[in-house]
Amino acid sequence: MKLYQLRAKQAFPMTKEKAWEFLSDPKNLKVITPEHMGFHILSGADRSMYQGQLIQYRVSPFPGFKTKWVSEITHVKEGEYFVDVQLFGPYALWHHKHFINEIDGGIEMEDIIDYKIPLGILGQIAHPLLVKKQLLQIFAFREAKLNSMFGTLQGYTNSLKIKSI
Repeated sequence: MKLYQLRAKQAFPMTKEKAWEFLSDPKNLKVITPEHMGFHILSGADRSMYQGQLIQYRVSPFPGFKTKWVSEITHVKEGEYFVDVQLFGPYALWHHKHFINEIDGGIEMEDIIDYKIPLGILGQIAHPLLVKKQLLQIFAFREAKLNSMFGTLQGYTNSLKIKSI
């Protein structure tokens, strides 16, 4: 079973405190998720991120396929980073690190997601055809949405890539 990694970086002309306020509120995940995914939080989003928090939601990653997803917030360093891990959902592994770093003129938001696809060889075949494409679309939507909300940082080039590791 292959392990994949998605890395995304994006910068905004805002303070670290404002970025943390937005990113540490689980309800904002719906704001930065494409509408067609039918994202709906079922429980656990009643307060800001904390270690041990469980968040349950329903999502449709592909047309005609709905699933429940349960994440645990396993690490939190306020204002700096948090980590969520899928306990139940569509992936064989999903480990998502969210970092907020101060840079000249604002902040850089960095995501590192290590993930595995279920179903063995079928999952490996589906990865480039469906999964990778969908993840790139989700993160492109998120990038555009966050840029429209917070602006862009002059002279900074956003990045998004997925590779096998």
